[in-house]
Amino acid sequence: MSQANPIRVLLVDDHTIVRTGIAGMLAETSSVTVVGEAANGEEALRQVSVLEPDVVLMDLRMPGLDGASAIAQLRAQGDRRGILVLTTYDTDADIVRAVEAGANGYLLKDASRDELIQAIEAVSRGESWLAPSVASRVMGHLRKPGADALSDRELDVLRRVAKGRSNKEIAGEMHISQATVKTHLIHIYRKLDVNDRTAAVTAALERGLITI
Repeated sequence: MSQANPIRVLLVDDHTIVRTGIAGMLAETSSVTVVGEAANGEEALRQVSVLEPDVVLMDLRMPGLDGASAIAQLRAQGDRRGILVLTTYDTDADIVRAVEAGANGYLLKDASRDELIQAIEAVSRGESWLAPSVASRVMGHLRKPGADALSDRELDVLRRVAKGRSNKEIAGEMHISQATVKTHLIHIYRKLDVNDRTAAVTAALERGLITI
């Protein structure tokens, strides 16, 4: 884009110092201009409707409405503007959730200034942009379609298992029967190719499917 028509960017991150740093970095180029900032997903949705940015630079893990959920809401409203995830997290679960929500690009916060600008320019044109390390993880995920395909319900069960909850406690918290909990666990074991609760939690943590 020409200097007379810079790409309008909305920064979304819950850390003020991060937003300040990114804004300062982008101020050094004439092809991009920061038109606003937001500290969480709710603020991002409001700012998008008011400021009409060309590109939303979106963090993932934020209090309240997180990045992936905000992206999903924008896409559900028919919003087709460029959305570039900029985060420190590169687990399979984070990447896949963001891409499935509708992100055009996924970049890590250790990216160089030039790479960040190139990514912003790419998504502003409707193109996709994945950091090399992210692209390799996405390809690995696609090559193993059944391995990580846990449902949201199964992930809820697994998170509670990771916190040491018994089947009875999980059933009470999720308002389901203990038999249903056992069925979920059987499916989880099969999908993760493990035989017990400890192995399931370990495998899920290693793959970034859950966090503790």
